[in-house]
Amino acid sequence: MNNLLKNICLIIFALIGPITLPAGGIQKSLNQYNFPNKNKEIILSSNTSLFSFPAKDAKQLIVLDSGTLITILRNWKVNDNEIWIRVKLATNKILDDPNKITKGWIKM
Repeated sequence: MNNLLKNICLIIFALIGPITLPAGGIQKSLNQYNFPNKNKEIILSSNTSLFSFPAKDAKQLIVLDSGTLITILRNWKVNDNEIWIRVKLATNKILDDPNKITKGWIKM
């Protein structure tokens, strides 16, 4: 009898418990979570070169015109005098060329 009661409880838990898990049937709204927005969008005030990696001898990919909208992804401090930021260009994924360069490094 004791074994039967344990099995029934186990079956009930196995059927009802997973509903509240993330992979279960209940979908939780993403609005209830506070995700910090770490990305910062800026508009360039002058022409700036976009490099392949954060170094003085890095390959220059393209020159960005003033007024270009970019999103700052992260920064990299080489030393006190040399700071680089990883950026992503604003793009239109439907209309733009898929081979267009969209990410790179800018020296500050």
